[in-house]
Amino acid sequence: MRITAAQRTENENRIRASMDRLLRGEIPHGGKCDIKTLAREAALDRTAFYGTRPYAHLREEFERRLRSLHDAGDIPDPRDAQIERLKTEITKLKARLALSDSTVEELNDFRIQALARLTAQHDEIVHLRAKAAGTASVTQLPAARTTVIGSCS
Repeated sequence: MRITAAQRTENENRIRASMDRLLRGEIPHGGKCDIKTLAREAALDRTAFYGTRPYAHLREEFERRLRSLHDAGDIPDPRDAQIERLKTEITKLKARLALSDSTVEELNDFRIQALARLTAQHDEIVHLRAKAAGTASVTQLPAARTTVIGSCS
């Protein structure tokens, strides 16, 4: 069924009004900023926007305007904006996690080295004490005296 020029103009006006609302971020419940929602909001069949159909040029205009908004960093669909924000946050968190993992690994290596040094020092002390106990030429020193410095009376 053919439509009249007046109907075509009315449809194009509805499409443009719906397009403007969607691109401003006025997304209806259950919709997205896409052709399917645009067709539903304009009360038209979605197939009218594809191929050589009468409103294909408006689909191209909508996609071009949506792409330019995305390129400018303005995302009209709040879900898409949230997805982009969450992707950015995930990237930052992955970087923080990698940094934390490397720090933990470095600290574990340091702990292992410190324990190895302490073990070697302990073994050396035990060895020297055993050697000193078996030698008669080592004289034990008396315990240190503690001197209290007091007031003169």
